[in-house]
Amino acid sequence: MENKQRTDISTIGEFGLIHRLTENISPRNASTIKGIGDDAAVLDYDNKRVLVTTDLLLEGIHFDLTYVPLKHLGYKSAVVNFSDIYAMNGRPRQITVSLGISKRFSIEDLEELYSGIRLACDIYGVDLVGGDTSASMTGLAISITCIGEGEEGKIVYRDGAKENDLICVSGDLGAAYMGLQLLEREKNVFAGERDFTPAFEGREYILERQLKPEARKDIIDELAKHHIVPTAMMDISDGLSSELLHICRQSHTGCRIYEDRIPIDYQTAVMAEEFNMSLVTAALNGGEDYELLFTVPLSCHDEVSAIPGIHVIGHITAPSLGLCMITRDENEIELRAQGWNSLAEEKKAGE
Repeated sequence: MENKQRTDISTIGEFGLIHRLTENISPRNASTIKGIGDDAAVLDYDNKRVLVTTDLLLEGIHFDLTYVPLKHLGYKSAVVNFSDIYAMNGRPRQITVSLGISKRFSIEDLEELYSGIRLACDIYGVDLVGGDTSASMTGLAISITCIGEGEEGKIVYRDGAKENDLICVSGDLGAAYMGLQLLEREKNVFAGERDFTPAFEGREYILERQLKPEARKDIIDELAKHHIVPTAMMDISDGLSSELLHICRQSHTGCRIYEDRIPIDYQTAVMAEEFNMSLVTAALNGGEDYELLFTVPLSCHDEVSAIPGIHVIGHITAPSLGLCMITRDENEIELRAQGWNSLAEEKKAGE
């Protein structure tokens, strides 16, 4: 194994570390008046609404450095925050990054982490404007706050879905979850070995969906191009079932989605079969897809169906009809936050 240079952080101190990680960062957004280098960043959003979101990632809870490269971790940590802003029909503009660092991490490790964060910022046009670092007794902790902008009247909340609205999702579901299952399996198979070759051939797509997800800026751009403003929207971080329940409960509605309309990639299906897992459960309950789940008026059917990468999977109903999925054999299964309950009483659709 290649021995990489490892420089102890104590050799340059906290301020030296911050300078090294953030040098040559310059603002690209007009709303960033002052970024890194002062006691606080200065932002000016003029007549736009300001959107703010924060995610905290803890080693051993949200990520496992046994198989997660630090550059990928940095990229993903930033992108999941961008996804929250896009889910409000907004645009991410700035982030702050705070790290808790244990003694086992070197300067080179943190440069690798920051290279992923900076790559995400470059790709999505976001400014890194501040943050903090601290010692940690329990491994690596990453807290990122993202600030974005939204136009008055076009910000989309979770509570706006109306009866007969179409339920739409972008991309495909369950891939990130199956990628995680694959990584965990290979970790357990080769536990304790230093030199090994994991069986990843032909599974690159599901691995990328887990390790390096993308925020769906392209879908937000397409909706804007077609002058479509969703009535409700979320990103799918905890699974389709959980997010759909959030929308319906906050909108005081019910829903019907159809199993045969849920988009699933071929690699996801193959992996689920290999693990002897329910494919639809992976799609409903897997999480970390960071696709967009949204509702639009029925009148938008033709326009939204014509946008590549968007799938209509069901519709919003009256609250009295409950929240259900129609299976391939036309049974109704109640949706639950942990996915769906296969032991629940099944009723024929339409009864």
